[in-house]
Amino acid sequence: MSKKVIIRKDGLFYHPTFIKKQEKEAILEWLATLHPIWEMRYSENNPPPPEDTQRRLLRPVYWLGNWQFACLNYYHPPKGIHNRCIHAEGYPPALKKIIETIEGITKMYFKRSEVPKGWKLNTCLINFYGTSIDENGKKVDTARVGDHKDFELGPVASVSFGERAFFQFVMGKKDLKNNVLFEQWLEDSSLQIFAGDLYKDRAFHRVQRVENKLKTIFPLNVENFETRRINFTFRYVPAEHIIDYKDLPAPQKSDVTGYMEKLAENSDHFRRALLKK
Repeated sequence: MSKKVIIRKDGLFYHPTFIKKQEKEAILEWLATLHPIWEMRYSENNPPPPEDTQRRLLRPVYWLGNWQFACLNYYHPPKGIHNRCIHAEGYPPALKKIIETIEGITKMYFKRSEVPKGWKLNTCLINFYGTSIDENGKKVDTARVGDHKDFELGPVASVSFGERAFFQFVMGKKDLKNNVLFEQWLEDSSLQIFAGDLYKDRAFHRVQRVENKLKTIFPLNVENFETRRINFTFRYVPAEHIIDYKDLPAPQKSDVTGYMEKLAENSDHFRRALLKK
């Protein structure tokens, strides 16, 4: 778990100081203009399975390129591709050049077979990790995420800011012992890219914890939450699978209308989306 550049031929790239100081400052300045939202995992038309319950996500989020609402069950090919990805705001200038560089690095260090035809990083999930504050002022650390996969096609790139996070790739069920494939600390301003059969297709990944040593809180537009780590996860969704909000079937549209209205309070893009017939 060193702070050196890691290049693994089996599908992993890591640069601990990828984002330059001026780039970070520009990105954080733009981030301060966003208004992340809280989402519920399920909805009226997508209720919890019998073994689960309705719950709020552990962290506020924001999407660029397309918005994948949790209650629409995200984008997961080959079956879960329709009515999952809603057109969202594009990338700001502060991110565009960085994304082009990441795409170039990916094509340089990863196998052609791991990069699908037409692949580009056209969608991004921004996760805000930190501490929730309830109505009584009690603080609850929610800076983690359990075992999961990113199902978008091709390589996934991750850029982190703030406190470092302990990140693991794991094989099989989470209750198995010694199932860690690879683990590392994701540092402030770092870049991680993973792809291929092992890290992308077969392994799960998770954030076990986020440190709180620097005691830095990002000044963001998120109520009752203290953000100490921000993570951008860039992915690829084919254009034909991204649709306008107006084209959602009625049940799915009903499930996300409240979120769209919340986003429209601070976004011209979502305001226009709600007005389209």
